[in-house]
Amino acid sequence: MNKQKRTEIFTRLRDANPNPTTELNYSSPFELLIAVILSAQATDVGVNKATAKLYPVANTPEAILALGVDGLKEYIKTIGLFNSKAENVIKTCRMLLEKHQGEVPDNREALEALPGVGRKTANVVLNTAFGQPAMAVDTHIFRVSNRTGIAPGKNVLEVEKRLVRLVPKEFLLDAHHWLILHGRYTCTARKPKCGICMIEDLCEFKDKRDYL
Repeated sequence: MNKQKRTEIFTRLRDANPNPTTELNYSSPFELLIAVILSAQATDVGVNKATAKLYPVANTPEAILALGVDGLKEYIKTIGLFNSKAENVIKTCRMLLEKHQGEVPDNREALEALPGVGRKTANVVLNTAFGQPAMAVDTHIFRVSNRTGIAPGKNVLEVEKRLVRLVPKEFLLDAHHWLILHGRYTCTARKPKCGICMIEDLCEFKDKRDYL
């Protein structure tokens, strides 16, 4: 795929959704960080239901730490892997207080040192909370990047690096959100909705005729 095609793809995605953002509900970098940790192998809808009950009670490292692991579990037990997530969130809150004055760090190295925070979570926080052009590649972005030909790669890191290199700079900050939403609602895993896709004519998916 050439630069001209990529530019047209992202122009259309931007025209349709000029101010994309995460579907996780949050009102501070800390709330976003916790929501993203909880969202691993869970839906944004499920996480939002849990945090809607948790955050009015505890939405700072001090307040969540005061709940303790068992107290936190009561709020997040509807989310998959809640036992290990509760342990990680409590450890993260403790580390934020001990090493970062209770603030969420705005650099990758410090974020990835937090329990339960991998590269993808760090990228979401850097991009969404701090406005850095990081690319958090989840299953949706991995699929869309490979299927369309925007940035094919054999693994998540390869796709991430290729997207950062190939997405035109003017779109880089929001590209992560556009690609996730496109994968979640249009370029779906089993039955992509090619017939209603706004970039169908630019996409290089070999089998799209089966879905038109």
